Amino acid sequence: MSNLADIFTKYKAVVFFDTETSGLDADTCQIIELAAIRIEQTARGTLRMADTADVFVKLPEGEKLPEKITELTGITDELLEAEGVTEGEAAARFTDMLRGGPVLLVAHNAQFDLLFCRAMIWRHVTDGEELFEGADYLDSLTVYKDRRAYPHKLANAIVAYKLEDKVQNSHRAIDDVAALFEVCKAMDDERADLLEYVNIFGYNPKYGVSGFRLDGVTYWPQRFNKYMQSPGYTLPALAKGART
Repeated sequence: MSNLADIFTKYKAVVFFDTETSGLDADTCQIIELAAIRIEQTARGTLRMADTADVFVKLPEGEKLPEKITELTGITDELLEAEGVTEGEAAARFTDMLRGGPVLLVAHNAQFDLLFCRAMIWRHVTDGEELFEGADYLDSLTVYKDRRAYPHKLANAIVAYKLEDKVQNSHRAIDDVAALFEVCKAMDDERADLLEYVNIFGYNPKYGVSGFRLDGVTYWPQRFNKYMQSPGYTLPALAKGART
């Protein structure tokens, strides 16, 4: 089993996270479920789950979830009202997992989740900007696009790495985080170049970058590939070659 050895030569912790949201625009919508696990390396080189979080987040008073979101996630207005915490509480819980760095934040299609987390943290946490921008980011979707043919959803990666008996992609954040962790370990076993992808996000050249460009991230057009790219043709290699 992979212990993400190269990753832990640089980072004290890796936070795998996922969000479910009330819509697609981080400026006008919000997180309704946030799940994260903080993974650290022990003195023996094994991995341990140092912290975990899975919270529902209440909507502002008077707002309701779109029917399509409930159909996709199974999350209802009644569930959020009964079990949800405030957005400020969710922001504090998440930023607690970023302390004690350096920390690497990992998500599948990280641009989407990071923009929602950034908006939430900015609204509620005094030192949130420092913590958020002090972390580095890894987009597992960008890595996976260099490994396998389309489609590239997390569910496809689960099948590709034969993880169906271990995890599931249920569109519930905590399940997706567990799946993401296993997929990243499998990708690291396949080829240990995840560090090369840190702070490099691929985007579809047909549509461009979605939303605000995060500071410190290099955005690079990434076309679909039919097979695993050789080291010299991965997105980080192409981006580096173009800059030199």
